[in-house]
Amino acid sequence: MFAGRTLIPMLAASDLERAQAFYADKLDLKPAGGPDGVLRYECGGSYFLVYPSGFAGTNKATCAMWEVDDLDGTVTALKERGVRFQDFEIEGATMENSILTSPEGIRAAWFFDSEDNILGLTQAMD
Repeated sequence: MFAGRTLIPMLAASDLERAQAFYADKLDLKPAGGPDGVLRYECGGSYFLVYPSGFAGTNKATCAMWEVDDLDGTVTALKERGVRFQDFEIEGATMENSILTSPEGIRAAWFFDSEDNILGLTQAMD
């Protein structure tokens, strides 16, 4: 039923202007149209929406994740731009410079947007 259909992550924002500034200043993303009152961002052939909601930042799980070629460099660059990362412990995994490495070698990092949504990065595995 849904195979081949586009999945659209939707991120809540209590302040759309603040969210738009975060995505522009920190992630180099510019809105690409979208319905009135909603920000649409295109990334790597897909897109996500940022919409107004009084429930912004209440989800305590990852909302969306980007696959990047250079996880270390991306984390460093975002930290230099003032992006807040989430560090935590998972049994059997290591956390260094906000990057978690699982026993299987999967590497990932999580950060907060301006609305306290949790976003992630993972090392592309070729």
